[in-house]
Amino acid sequence: MERYGLLGHPLGHSFSKEIHESITDYTYELIDLDLENFHKFMEKRDFSAVNVTIPYKQEVIPYLDHIDPMAKTIGAVNTVVNRGGSLWGYNTDAVGLKDLILRNTDSLTGKTVLILGSGGTSKTARYVAADLGAEKIYIASRHENNEDSRFITYDEIEKIADSVDVLINTTPLGMYPNPEGKAADVKVFKNLGCVIDVVYNPLRTKLVLEAKEMGIPAEGGLYMLVSQAVKAIEHFRDCEISDDVKEKAFKNVLKKRQNIVFTGMPGSGKTVIGKLVAERLGMKFCDTDEVIESRYAHPSVIIREKGEAEFRDIESTVTAEIAMENGCVISTGGGAILRQENIRNLKMNGKIFFIDRALEDILPSEDRPLSSTREQLIQVYNDRIDIYRSTCDMVINADCGPDAASDKVIMEMSL
Repeated sequence: MERYGLLGHPLGHSFSKEIHESITDYTYELIDLDLENFHKFMEKRDFSAVNVTIPYKQEVIPYLDHIDPMAKTIGAVNTVVNRGGSLWGYNTDAVGLKDLILRNTDSLTGKTVLILGSGGTSKTARYVAADLGAEKIYIASRHENNEDSRFITYDEIEKIADSVDVLINTTPLGMYPNPEGKAADVKVFKNLGCVIDVVYNPLRTKLVLEAKEMGIPAEGGLYMLVSQAVKAIEHFRDCEISDDVKEKAFKNVLKKRQNIVFTGMPGSGKTVIGKLVAERLGMKFCDTDEVIESRYAHPSVIIREKGEAEFRDIESTVTAEIAMENGCVISTGGGAILRQENIRNLKMNGKIFFIDRALEDILPSEDRPLSSTREQLIQVYNDRIDIYRSTCDMVINADCGPDAASDKVIMEMSL
C-alpha cells in the first residue's frame, strides 16, 4: 500500500496536504511525531515517500542509504523516497527558495545577503545564495561562531546593515500563532533591494509587510512551499511537472487561504457585499462588529459607556484574532483603519477592498454614536477618506449596487 506524507513536530496548520493532493492522485498525510516515534517510523520504513520538516531535516540523514549531492552539501534533507526498501534523500527546499528569490529580484550576483537564523533552512539559504552568485553572505545567529567569519550576532546587524542588498529570514519568528515576532527591523537597512521570508503562515509576515510599506520587493514563503512540493512530487513519482501546473497550484492555494477584507464608512454596504461574496465563493463570513457584540456589547453601547478608546482596544484585539483566519470574508468596523496595527494584521492574510459609497448615499444612524447626525457623518468621512484609500489594495465603487460590487470583488480575486 502506498503511503505519502509530511513528517514533523508540531505540524500545526500545514498547507502541504492540499498542495500535494491538488496536483496528484495520492492521499497525503500529516504525520506529527515526537522524537521517539520519529525514530520508530524511520526504522520501520513503512512508507512510499515523505517530506520532512522541522525539527527532523538533519535527524533523518542517518537513516538514508543514498543522499543527493545537493542535499549532502547543504546538510539537510526534506524529501525521502523509499525505492524497494532503500531510502533516498533530497533537498527540494533549495529549489523552492531559489524560485522564490528569483520572483523578487533578477540576480544575487555580486550582492551581499544577510540570512536570519542558523538552523537547517539557513543552510539551504546559504547554498542557494552562493549558487546564485552572492558575493558576501552573513548569517545572523543567537549563538556566536568565532570559527566562521560569516556568522554575526543579532546585536551586530546594524554594523553591516548598510551593505546588505538582500535579507532572507529562515527563523520561525512571525509564524502563526505568534505573528508579532520578527528577527530584524527592516528600517535599519538603507539599501535593501529585496526581502524574503520562508514563513508562509501568515501569508505575509510583519517583516514582509514592513518591507512592502517601504517600497521594497518582499514575499513570504508560500511560493517556496509550492515549488518545493512540486519538486518533491517529481521525486516521489519519477515524473516531470510543468511550470503551468506549478503556477496554477500556487494560485489555487493562495486563493483558498487568502482572506477578503472590506473596509469603509458605516452604512457603506460592507456587510451586505461581504455576505454576497462569501455565499457565492463558499467562504466563511465574519463581521468584526458582530463578534464584538457577541462577546462584549453592541459597539455603540461600549462607546457610550466606556468611551471610544476602550472600544478601539477591543476592536484591535478582535481584529488581530480574526485576521489570522484563512479563507474568510471579513467586514470591518468603519473605524478599524484608524489604527495601523489593524491594517497590518488584516494584510497578513488578506486583500483589502475599500467599499467607496458616495457620502450623500450614506445615512446617519442613532446606533452609531460617532456618526449619529449629518454633521458628524461628514466630519468622520473627511477624517477617514484618505486613510481608506491609502490602506486598501483596491477601491470598489459601491454606487453600482451590492450585486455588481460583489461581481467586481470576485473578478479581482480570480485574476
